[in-house]
Amino acid sequence: MDLLTNPFASIEHLVIWLLIGFSVVTWGLALVKAIQFNRLKRQDRKFLAGFWAATSLDSAAEQVQGRPGAAAHLAQAGFAAIQVGEPGQPGDLTQAINHQDRLERALRQQIQRERRSLESGLAVVASIGSTSPFIGLFGTVWGIMEALKGISAAGSASLETVAGPIGAALVATGFGIAVAVPAVLVYNYFLRRLKLTAADLDDFAHDFYSLAQKSAFKLILHPGAKRASSPVHAPVKEAI
Repeated sequence: MDLLTNPFASIEHLVIWLLIGFSVVTWGLALVKAIQFNRLKRQDRKFLAGFWAATSLDSAAEQVQGRPGAAAHLAQAGFAAIQVGEPGQPGDLTQAINHQDRLERALRQQIQRERRSLESGLAVVASIGSTSPFIGLFGTVWGIMEALKGISAAGSASLETVAGPIGAALVATGFGIAVAVPAVLVYNYFLRRLKLTAADLDDFAHDFYSLAQKSAFKLILHPGAKRASSPVHAPVKEAI
């Protein structure tokens, strides 16, 4: 039975359609991740230009509120960790924690949040790249089994009888390889971009730490000023 007229005629055909679905998922995720990384790069470049143009840490703190991007979120978390009220004013219990430790923990946790956000979807692509050849091989083995049964029933082992069914069964392996290769390339490409982005965030965190160190890890929050808060992220599901 032809694949187009009856796509669910056999296990082999189901395997091929499954691999086609994997290919659609791979290219869809590749498009989504490309948009995500490119947008993040533009946001970080714009934010860092404004941040380093600030005349002081106080003026830089006023610029980060509501700004998008991983670097902006990192700065927001850092400012939230070192902000304190006016001298002599009562503070909450968090003010009793060493501000240097608070800042280190806040920066480290925020970098991990950004990494989890950028990693979403990559595990799916990696799984497709690693399993597609085996799924295709399963379709081929099943097709060969069915072909051998047909040859046995026909009682003939001529080249015409064997070559056709065996050749058709090998199509599934070809599909598996064709799906796996782009998936592996997409995964490796975005994994490298993830590492570069994380390295840039680490560098900015070190620079931010040095700036905060000059102010004794404290940023005075004047009356009426808006307290910076750590960026709120929706829970990121761990990729399977």
